[in-house]
Amino acid sequence: MSHKIQVHKQSFSLDPTGAIFWEEKSCLLLSDVHLGKVSHFRKYGAAVPKHAIHKNYLLMDKLVETYQPFEICFLGDLFHSSLNREWVLFENWVARTPAKITLITGNHDIIGPEKFESLEIEQLEECVTEEFLLTHHPEEREGFFNLCGHIHPAVRLQGFGRQRLKLPCFFKTENQMILPAFGEFTGNHVLKPKELDEIFVIAEQQVIQI
Repeated sequence: MSHKIQVHKQSFSLDPTGAIFWEEKSCLLLSDVHLGKVSHFRKYGAAVPKHAIHKNYLLMDKLVETYQPFEICFLGDLFHSSLNREWVLFENWVARTPAKITLITGNHDIIGPEKFESLEIEQLEECVTEEFLLTHHPEEREGFFNLCGHIHPAVRLQGFGRQRLKLPCFFKTENQMILPAFGEFTGNHVLKPKELDEIFVIAEQQVIQI
């Protein structure tokens, strides 16, 4: 179940996959998908199940079917490293996806820009639209609300006794929203919220504000 919020009179649906749908722009935002990471690990002997390769594509297909976006914007780290055989799967996914695709370059996006150009994917360092700044690394810029990734945010919850739980989250401050990592096997980084921060955790296919 998604959770809806408003920022600067714009409506955003926070999806349990870690994606955000920007309703007024009909734009689906995803960050840190890290395609190719499973193949990269398997190449070097890591015991990662082969079927995990397809999970990101299935989730992205479901998002496209649910929200039918005009545009899909990846906020960096779309592909984990250099080319591997998963690039063919990505090409097939792009071919069957009707939305315009944009990539905000992240630190892991080292594949030559000509490969993305051949798929008609626009690649940018950042994107400014109205009062919003879309980047990979978190950035503070006066007059803008920053939508970004890179951190793979999570929070640690503590219950009665010694119960502890670490959950991925959308991490919102006054002028910024850090998206959770979309991809499988990406890990996360625990952040400590301040008093006015808003945290939306992902648990059991729900987005819950805590």
